[in-house]
Amino acid sequence: MSGHSKWATTKRHKAAVDAKRGKMFSILSKEITIAVRDGGKDPEFNPRLRTTILKAKAANMPADNVKKAIQKGTGEIPGVIIEELTYEGYGPSGIGMIVEATTDNKNRTVSEVRSTFSKCGGNLAGTGALAFNFQRKGQFIIDRKKISEDKLMEIVLESGAEDVKTEEEYFEVLCAVADYDAIAQALEKSGIEVDSSELAYVPNNTIAIGDEDTAKKVLHMVERLEDLEDVKNVFANYDIPDEIMKKIEQE
Repeated sequence: MSGHSKWATTKRHKAAVDAKRGKMFSILSKEITIAVRDGGKDPEFNPRLRTTILKAKAANMPADNVKKAIQKGTGEIPGVIIEELTYEGYGPSGIGMIVEATTDNKNRTVSEVRSTFSKCGGNLAGTGALAFNFQRKGQFIIDRKKISEDKLMEIVLESGAEDVKTEEEYFEVLCAVADYDAIAQALEKSGIEVDSSELAYVPNNTIAIGDEDTAKKVLHMVERLEDLEDVKNVFANYDIPDEIMKKIEQE
């Protein structure tokens, strides 16, 4: 989804995310285990592990949970095999969606994702059907109240950011995947709390949603997908105008 929609969705889901903290810890644990399995247990030499641990700390994940996830990755604690999966599909009004999941049961996950697409008026597509419409980027969303534009530019551009977009309520920082860790560290060292940070699928073009009913259907579908146990991220190429989003938020 666009940065604008990402910000609106971030605000909309804050309370829901807090209520689903158990799921968040589960996703982070699997992310840590995969990072250790693929790159070793030393955060200094494993950027993915380092940034995931930063996310875990920001989410107030207990240190013991982090330790156990690392031990599962090294094999010190026996565990099931965790896979990373990506699904592509269409939502209401032809909105393109990419869904990332981490799972220990591929059949369960694909069944749940397919069912959610179908129930919400969408359908799964084949691999590669939508990927060309998105770019893989590091993305950071930061409330404008937390830092001045000049200060943010100074921090992130020196660390390799490609673009800083200034919107009414937030900043969106985009970077190449290879520079994501450096920017995450720079923001963390500067004491800047990030509202959202991830390796995102950023759409090349967005579809403007012009009516409240369609906007509700799209947001409902995203929420249903995010509620699934194994789903880590949902990216989509929609953009909801401020006036429509504000009406929905007031309901």
